Amino acid sequence: MQYAKLGRTDIEVSRFCLGCMGFGEVREGALHTWTLGPDDTRDIIAAALDAGINFFDTAMAYSFGTSEEYVGSALRGLAKRDDFVIATKVSARAPQMMEAYPDGKAYVTAMLDASLKRLGLDTVDLYYLHSWDYHTPIADIMEAMNDAVVAGKVRALGISNCHPYQLAKANALAEAKGWARFEVIQSHMNLIAREDERELLQLCAEDQISTVPYSALAAGRLARKPGQTSKRLEQDSFAKGKYDATAEQDNLIIARVAEVAEKYGTSMTAVALAWLLTKVTSPVVGATKPHHLEGPAAAADLALSAEDIAYLEEPYVPHALVGVMAQNK
Repeated sequence: MQYAKLGRTDIEVSRFCLGCMGFGEVREGALHTWTLGPDDTRDIIAAALDAGINFFDTAMAYSFGTSEEYVGSALRGLAKRDDFVIATKVSARAPQMMEAYPDGKAYVTAMLDASLKRLGLDTVDLYYLHSWDYHTPIADIMEAMNDAVVAGKVRALGISNCHPYQLAKANALAEAKGWARFEVIQSHMNLIAREDERELLQLCAEDQISTVPYSALAAGRLARKPGQTSKRLEQDSFAKGKYDATAEQDNLIIARVAEVAEKYGTSMTAVALAWLLTKVTSPVVGATKPHHLEGPAAAADLALSAEDIAYLEEPYVPHALVGVMAQNK
């Protein structure tokens, strides 16, 4: 496994991050119904650690906080605290939270304390704002997050699901105030979702901000030939909403992923992830079975040629923003 530093910090992470949205209790109203219980969570985290992955990503919003509980319990039982990097996220204030916490700073502080309690930890290594909060002044959020860094509850800050101008605006404010800045952005990027290449990646390269994108395999679409499906693909209505509208044009790229995989005698997963490694710091990959980690391991050892990369990228056409980013208004 290869490793890299997050932003301008001394935090060293594996070139792949294990996404933990697939862990947690299934309850009524849950976004996902395929999440795993504590025993399976522990098995997959153990396999990730064995593969050299030390970077784990969860959120207060995942399975009503039970993802944090399962992940924290597993990591505490499997590894020394200095041997893993844990990231979690504070959600933008929903209307009911605005009523319960009219002060944005108090909301961030309370949500962080609750996440630390669920994780069973004193410090979280990376704390994200899960999406741009259009109902709370960014100064309130960043001041509260900076206070958490000063207090030793958080080592570094990140943001997910925001536009490049918002990231630049927030970090300019942090610089002016002498606060901790966002060192990491987690956005939506893969071979069939490349809109970040317009501005975001250039901003991050210039400002030494690490890129840790989610949906690295487009919810499994880049791991299967066009037309192949699975029970999970059919059940994941959130992912279908992000990808189904462009399936015809995306299938041209997916077919090329299959061709390149056959050329190298490897998996489509390895090819799609190897491409992403040429663009970003540490892609977030999910796993619901230990063998799902074989793809990231193979990708770390796969060096695509410039011709391979051009061939994979050539059919791409601009896509509309989807998912959380399409709702950011």
